[in-house]
Amino acid sequence: MERQDDVAAVILAAGESRRFGAPKQLALLEGRTLLEHVLDLAQTAGLRPVVAVVPVWLTRPAAMDAPDLIWVRNPNPELGMSNSLRLGLAAVPPTAGAALVLLGDEPRVPVAHLRALVAARGSRPIVASDRDGLLAPPVLLERSAFAAVASLAGDTGLRELIRSEPGLVASVAIGPVVDIDTPNDLRRLDGE
Repeated sequence: MERQDDVAAVILAAGESRRFGAPKQLALLEGRTLLEHVLDLAQTAGLRPVVAVVPVWLTRPAAMDAPDLIWVRNPNPELGMSNSLRLGLAAVPPTAGAALVLLGDEPRVPVAHLRALVAARGSRPIVASDRDGLLAPPVLLERSAFAAVASLAGDTGLRELIRSEPGLVASVAIGPVVDIDTPNDLRRLDGE
């Protein structure tokens, strides 16, 4: 498998936040937005460039004005995570050999785990996080796997691809990761 060392990040943060009841991207955790936390996570892990897929209404704050940040606006978030994923991967420059897909509502993924996903590149074009037997994000896609997302639809993201093509997937174990779906999830995380 051809390998390039540059790995981009694609952060999916264009969701409609229905269960949260307000724009999750702008929810504050320790004085910073969830999106800022995930952007910092990607940059700290050495992922370059960072592609952030956001809703069209989201104004880019000055705090998110890094030179290696590509801001992609999703005009149709109602089409689900698969649409955001296609938009994000389309924005990854050709110099990147892979993209690590992160969710904008998971601000506490350990940086060491992101680095372990990158280090696991090799024999298979997809490297997923193993959460107690469930393969889930963050997920690394080699450029050769980008085309496979074209057939995905709705809000499933990479889940269907990972389940339908297990031979394409390697995995790296990760402990529990808090996914912020509701204000209570955020309060619990903020209280830790």
